Amino acid sequence: MEFWNGTSITEFILTGLTDLPWLQKFLFALVLFFYVLDIFGNLMIISLVVRDASLHSPMYFLLANLSFVDVLFSSITVPKMMVGFWHENIISLKDCIAQMYFFHFLGCTEGILLAFMGYDRYVAICHPLRYNTLMRRTVCIQLVSISWVIGLMTSLIHSILTSELPFCYSNKIKHFFCDVKPVIKLACTDIQLNEAILTNVLGFLSTSTFVLTMISYCYIIIRLTKISSSYGRFKSFSTCSSHLTVVFLFYGTAMCTYLGNSSENSIEKDRIAALLFTVITPAMNPIIYTLRNQEVQKSARRLFKLFKLFH
Repeated sequence: MEFWNGTSITEFILTGLTDLPWLQKFLFALVLFFYVLDIFGNLMIISLVVRDASLHSPMYFLLANLSFVDVLFSSITVPKMMVGFWHENIISLKDCIAQMYFFHFLGCTEGILLAFMGYDRYVAICHPLRYNTLMRRTVCIQLVSISWVIGLMTSLIHSILTSELPFCYSNKIKHFFCDVKPVIKLACTDIQLNEAILTNVLGFLSTSTFVLTMISYCYIIIRLTKISSSYGRFKSFSTCSSHLTVVFLFYGTAMCTYLGNSSENSIEKDRIAALLFTVITPAMNPIIYTLRNQEVQKSARRLFKLFKLFH
């Protein structure tokens, strides 16, 4: 570890993913591609859901909210990371805490939204006659509001605790953004409480929402086995497969990151996992939902035809 001069640190240096110039240029192009794909794809889904009356249903309302969160989630970290590919990436302590807050705020919100989307699929398949009642507009708004509030409160805990730590040793964060684990490693005081709260809170939140989502799909699978028509089973599961793919991508990387320890080797692996769920997964979500969802495909074709007629 490189040591500081003993005074309180007000700025950090984000070391990024690599020091190799040729690899930095390659990663810049790769990250830029996925970031543009993320912004374009998610904004397209939001616009389709807003303008197309056939997509005005609870399922697509939740999907549009997920896309909105994805756009903000990746925008918190990716632009700053791309700056670091070209020159030294410096961030102030206040900006670092702010980035940490919004990253965990949006990340937790997305995890809870995915669980609510699993519940939506459970109601649609297992209780189709009560779907319009159980997933009425007010309930959908309440579910989205709950996900935002829980995300806000969870991230507030980590941000406040981290902001109270004294930083007087190394000012180099071994990451491409200000995540809790690599930042608190630089504190010149005991961080066992911070690590325990991080593991327990985020570990419990990610694990519990993932388990609840899996419980929803267990009931869905049982229900699908009782459908006699093979076409009916395929149509029902096709609406779930895209969501299930996104769930494994998001929760898999998140739990690997926040349920592990804070060793040097762990932080190195966390950077790779963070790259997946901050860059790759938000960009893949629109593609996965579009490829596996006929209603979204039809709406997109109508939008492109309208765009051609306009021009």
